[in-house]
Amino acid sequence: MEAKNLAIISYLTILGWILALVLNNPKQELASFHIRQYLGIFLFGFASGLIMIIPIIGWIAGAIGYVLTFVFWVMGLISAVKGEQKAVPLIGAKAQEWFKSL
Repeated sequence: MEAKNLAIISYLTILGWILALVLNNPKQELASFHIRQYLGIFLFGFASGLIMIIPIIGWIAGAIGYVLTFVFWVMGLISAVKGEQKAVPLIGAKAQEWFKSL
């Protein structure tokens, strides 16, 4: 499958991410980049949800985290559609570092 298509699929829910991960064989640089980006975005959103357990301050921080998660997701998807390897702010570079085996 074409790398650009796999990159786009990786942003379509966690099931799309799993599908892109499985179909990215042999590994294609563009697809792998976006698979790592989405995993970082997903985990950031998950952490935002966990923070919301804390009353008031956690609710505010979690809400901001959810908004940032959505913004990062849109930025990553646009980058995938354009066929670019542009990391999302704050978490993109770390996602590439932490998940380099994907």
